[in-house]
Amino acid sequence: MGKKVQFDFRVASRILKHVTKIYDLKWQLRDGQYLSEDRGAVIVSNHQSSLDILGMFNIWEVADKITAIAKKELFYVWPFGLSAYLGGVVFIDRNNSKGAYKQLQVTSEVMVKKKTKIWVFPEGTRNKDYTKLLPFKKGAFNIAVAAQVPIIPVVFSPYYFINREKYIFNKGHVVIQCLEPVPTTGLSMKDVPDLIQKIHDQMTVTYKKLFKEVLTDLPADYPITVIG
Repeated sequence: MGKKVQFDFRVASRILKHVTKIYDLKWQLRDGQYLSEDRGAVIVSNHQSSLDILGMFNIWEVADKITAIAKKELFYVWPFGLSAYLGGVVFIDRNNSKGAYKQLQVTSEVMVKKKTKIWVFPEGTRNKDYTKLLPFKKGAFNIAVAAQVPIIPVVFSPYYFINREKYIFNKGHVVIQCLEPVPTTGLSMKDVPDLIQKIHDQMTVTYKKLFKEVLTDLPADYPITVIG
């Protein structure tokens, strides 16, 4: 992944993030300095909707050299799939374990040699329950430990503005909270389960705080449901 490609990704993100205006969404990044450090890392964040891609594009420039890992099915979700592809997202076919593993190996090498950050959604699927995070799969953590790079937890506040029961999509405000990077230097694969639990606990605490914050000022008659 050379300099020209990285430059193109940044340009694409500047353009594609304006899709946000169509949905009347506002994204607020907090503690973005953790993303801007010039080093390879694995970014893990919660996954609520295809809208996460738009959130990523709105902070892509902060992290500079960055790519993301997403399941192949997302590519076919319009317009997010095309936007993600143009923005540099790497799509992996989870049904092709050999091909997926090879792609992750290449991504891991780029992360170390080019100081590129990779973004992974460790829940593995969209979480429709806004009250909690799903259990994390181990792939992202295995990658970080194998490469001995830090993990940067990123928490998106709940998408309260999506109500699938009533087919309502309102304008909304999303807080993207970056947490302090968790080092993996000296860890081995046997440490991965504890590492996953530690980061899941940290992100859960932050998610609950953001949940209360973003819902506090909503009108009493706002059409929200905790099950998106």
